[in-house]
Amino acid sequence: MKRNDQDALAFETAAPKKGVLPLDAGQLNRRNRNRILRNWELYLFMTPALLYFIIFHYIPMYGIQIAFKNFIPTKGIAGSPWVGFDHFERFFHSYYFRDLLWNTFSISLYELAIGFPLPIILALAFNEVRSGFFKRSVQTITYAPHFISVVVMAGMIITFLSPTSGIIVRIVEGLGFQAADFLTDPAWFKTVYVLSGVWQSAGWGTIIYLAALSSVDPQLHEAGIMDGASRFKRMLHINIPTIVPTITIMLILNMGNILGVGFEKILLLQNPLNMSASDVISTFVYRSGLVSAQYSFSTAVGLFNSVVNAILLIAVNRIARRTSETSLW
Repeated sequence: MKRNDQDALAFETAAPKKGVLPLDAGQLNRRNRNRILRNWELYLFMTPALLYFIIFHYIPMYGIQIAFKNFIPTKGIAGSPWVGFDHFERFFHSYYFRDLLWNTFSISLYELAIGFPLPIILALAFNEVRSGFFKRSVQTITYAPHFISVVVMAGMIITFLSPTSGIIVRIVEGLGFQAADFLTDPAWFKTVYVLSGVWQSAGWGTIIYLAALSSVDPQLHEAGIMDGASRFKRMLHINIPTIVPTITIMLILNMGNILGVGFEKILLLQNPLNMSASDVISTFVYRSGLVSAQYSFSTAVGLFNSVVNAILLIAVNRIARRTSETSLW
């Protein structure tokens, strides 16, 4: 169908039929109310998720304004005086601004470079395994770390890398090498953080890609076999193009959270010796806001972090929309 035909069809659908009067506002409201009453189960099912986002995500946005105020708890949000962009300027001109930004970006990009392609590789490998028992066993082993809490995971890392009794340190020394100070050396912090995160989440991340691979048409593989294509070539030219849209969506979501490094595990692994490499924006917001009670300043830093993430998300989504047919919107 041509473009003009599509526009004409859309106009005819939207326009009222000949001899039929358009509905007024009251009739539209009654029609919508009847539609809701007919499908009340679906709206009831959606209510808990809607309430969650309203209560915990939208209502707290009211407090963002303290980033532009000198918040005084006794006066409340409305009674605190406005200071404009003073807190942002203080953060941008501080001596720790570049270090915080570099640590946050470097950890996020490091994690993206290692952790993003690994679930894709694992999913492609699992998809090629024919032994059901072996496949289920390996998938269970790789999924299991995802269910370990952050606190327990941090305790395991500290135990494994302990310089006195850590099993990894003992293995390195048993191989004849000098074990590094994994927990105190700033040069090792990012590697420890990223690799432990990959170990915990890589197996769980394969679920999405395995679901996408299940939609591959078997006839494509049959045609490839008839043409003499090996399993590697069929994976390269059939499986990977099938999951490219999923890869694009996941990449956009990951890029939109590039500064959203979670502070829980970093805070648990952080110590005065590795602070130069482990201090990120989220841990700084925690210290300045909850520990030092600088509520307005910490809110301004957190708002800056969120704005940068939103800009990156929009920019990457626009690039994906221009270069391919896949995007979030």
